[in-house]
Amino acid sequence: MKKISFLVFMLVFIFAFPTIGQAAGSGTSIYLNGEALNLPKNGQVQNVKGNVMIPIRVVMEELGFDVDWEKGTRTVTIKQADTTIKLIVNQKSATVNGKKAALSIAPMLKQDTTLVPLRFVSEQMGLTVGWDNATKTVYLITPDQGGGGGEGSNTSSGSSNSEDGSINPNPVPSQNLASVTGISFDANRLIVAVDQNVKPNVFKLSEPDRIVIDIPDSRFDDSFSSNHSLDAFQNGFMDINGYPDVTKIRYSQFSDHPSTIRIVMDLTGARNYSLLNADDGYVIIDLNVDQSYPSRGNGKPLVVIDAGHGGSDPGAISVRKRREKDFNLAIAKKVENLLKHETQLDYILTRSTDVFVKLQDRAKLANDMNADLFVSLHANSGSATASGVETYYTRGESLPFAKTMHKYLVESSGLPDRKVRTKNLHVTRETTMPAVLLEFGYLSNSSDEALLYTEKFQNSVAQGVVDGIKDYLGFK
Repeated sequence: MKKISFLVFMLVFIFAFPTIGQAAGSGTSIYLNGEALNLPKNGQVQNVKGNVMIPIRVVMEELGFDVDWEKGTRTVTIKQADTTIKLIVNQKSATVNGKKAALSIAPMLKQDTTLVPLRFVSEQMGLTVGWDNATKTVYLITPDQGGGGGEGSNTSSGSSNSEDGSINPNPVPSQNLASVTGISFDANRLIVAVDQNVKPNVFKLSEPDRIVIDIPDSRFDDSFSSNHSLDAFQNGFMDINGYPDVTKIRYSQFSDHPSTIRIVMDLTGARNYSLLNADDGYVIIDLNVDQSYPSRGNGKPLVVIDAGHGGSDPGAISVRKRREKDFNLAIAKKVENLLKHETQLDYILTRSTDVFVKLQDRAKLANDMNADLFVSLHANSGSATASGVETYYTRGESLPFAKTMHKYLVESSGLPDRKVRTKNLHVTRETTMPAVLLEFGYLSNSSDEALLYTEKFQNSVAQGVVDGIKDYLGFK
């Protein structure tokens, strides 16, 4: 029994997380309709900057496409049936039946072998491309063998392997999976944003120390890669700076059967954690339970910093076509950098990247965390002549906080004072702690807008936000 337990432990240890950027040359296999391709020594696929590249010899001999190489122009022409693809070495665009198409990586020459991006070529030829991250295996399925990439195919995360090693012809439809829309790390807390209820499995590993979070029946949202690093193997990572406990956050589409996203926190030593999963769109792993980080029960005030809008919601559009969401996030990150040095209070961001967060989720996060203050950051829009700063509140208990924050907003911005105002806003109404929404100026006013996007202005108002919070809490 002890021997079996040790074996299980070793398997878990070895496969706790696949190495980011693992070389594909010796470890990647390719299956076509369930049959393994026999790759010669000089025909091994390559992992180049997270993209699976395949020699044109394999395209011709193993996939059966017609391939022509023009040495003078360094052009590869690939044909099958009524589809013709032209790719040029070192150019990140191709043509498909004469129409230009963008490439994530350009074809290249390596040791007299021309490499082309496998996913692009295969999908343009109508093949379903799947990836099993656990085994580093590419699965190619022709239209007559597996549904051809229709609604029932899981082309975003790869086809699954059944227990006997064959292709699963009926992978879980993507519409039944939870989508992970964002991952962030703030105030010594990992925050995972999801679009539906999930039941994560969280456990610790040692040598080296890690906390592993598995989210079953999930996939990365289609917008995830635009805001986070994510390679062709569905692997990515975030380097963590400024926190002594965590060095890196790694994430991966770890398994396709069931479809599981794995997130790993690389630690500097063994750490305890608490899990908050209130089915509100957030999974939170809180490391603030060790003595080095006082817990909420020790009376350290928690402030929620809310960067308005984000993702598919751009907010107001300025006179120079700039997006409010970008301004809001820039201020939030500057406020965060200042709060990192404040030892008397704690903070958390509702978003630290360009992702969409519902209004109700912003308020619920603050309520579930039992926050002491809530500050939402925005820029205004109206007439071309409107100028100045405003502070909004909804509930009467928020008025003293609003007055304090507005005083510092006026001083730090240098813009006209448009007063403290009351308004029925979701984030200031549904939160249970003092809550304000700050408008830093008018994007519809060319003078305000020009000022809002300068580093000097943003640094000044960020300091004003922090000073207002500290003053209200009695720390100034």
